[in-house]
Amino acid sequence: MDVYGIVTERIVNLLEQGVVPWRKPWTSIGLPQNLVSKKPYRGINCFLLSVSKFISPLWLTMRQANELGGRIRKGEESTVVVYWKIDDLKQARKDSDNPETIEKASRRFLLRYYRVWNLEQCELPQGVLDKLPKIETHAHDPIEAAERIIRGMPNPPQIEHFGSKAFYSPITDRITLPPRELFASAEEYYATALHETVHSSGSRKRLAREGVCEAAPFGSPTYSFEELVAEMGAAYLCAGAGISPAVIENQAAYVAGWLKRIRGDRKLVVHAAAQAQHAVDYILMTNSTTN
Repeated sequence: MDVYGIVTERIVNLLEQGVVPWRKPWTSIGLPQNLVSKKPYRGINCFLLSVSKFISPLWLTMRQANELGGRIRKGEESTVVVYWKIDDLKQARKDSDNPETIEKASRRFLLRYYRVWNLEQCELPQGVLDKLPKIETHAHDPIEAAERIIRGMPNPPQIEHFGSKAFYSPITDRITLPPRELFASAEEYYATALHETVHSSGSRKRLAREGVCEAAPFGSPTYSFEELVAEMGAAYLCAGAGISPAVIENQAAYVAGWLKRIRGDRKLVVHAAAQAQHAVDYILMTNSTTN
């Protein structure tokens, strides 16, 4: 089974409908998480689940529903989520000075998937429903939350306000943003700032991503990959803060551009989402230990 193909087909179908998963505000109350383990879904799974029609962010497998004494309602469709399976391999080799076979262990990462259903698709005992985990809502000020994310990033880049363009320079390790008054709203300013913050996480002295450390021409595969990493990472941070992603000026051209790239590389969205998750984990490192 081509798991990359399954995920890519889902993303392509959404884009063809004009829905950009990493630009669509979360409709659920909180980020998606497993009902039983309480663990949040990470990487591409955040976007696969966030585009659902359900308000609840809680998901579970059929087995989990059955073990809780409940069931999935008849006719309800599942949603695919993916995970990495690690295989330990034994590779045999012969040493020229030693005829004995020497075995060395190596690891292979395989992408696999399973199916989950939203809480709203299930019938569970009332006793289980009464003990559901409390879901965090955005009771905080979204602008303050976004500012705290940026301010709390470990080993942060310098930020300056100048000109009319937003960008990150790995040479100077500086984020440049237009003056705040040039943005249509505070939310748009912080969505843009978070996008550039994700770019900065890839510098050589942080996560050392190829798209940031190496010169990549505009429109090249490396450039496009890094841009998708920043888009996805910013979407996750925006959702955590409770603000909407920045407005896309030309939605049709934007969607068409990503459709072309994603159709040409079935692994693009999965790998970009994984790198975006690494970036988010780095940026929130200090925030998660102090808040």
